[in-house]
Amino acid sequence: MGEQLKTVPNAVASLVFGICSIVFSCFFVGLICGIIGLVLANKGIKCYNLSPEQYMGNGMLNAGRILSIIGIVLNGVYILYVILYVIFIGVIVGGGLLVSDILQQ
Repeated sequence: MGEQLKTVPNAVASLVFGICSIVFSCFFVGLICGIIGLVLANKGIKCYNLSPEQYMGNGMLNAGRILSIIGIVLNGVYILYVILYVIFIGVIVGGGLLVSDILQQ
């Protein structure tokens, strides 16, 4: 019997962090999970490329990397939305005060 192949280091952790980055994408926690998942996936890919014959494959690792990237993008869109929302509310509140000042004069 041959040597039993093992999973790539950090593959499961990368996949879990990638999933968490998408699930928590409406919170800033998702951005942190996505970055951690991407770093772990990159370390795992380096380890896999050194000796691919020792491991079963890098499917979970690639899935974790892709999910982490998607989670980071979703978090970026959410952060942009929050910034634009705050600016919009500031313009409405600030603009409302200016219009009332003009009407009083």
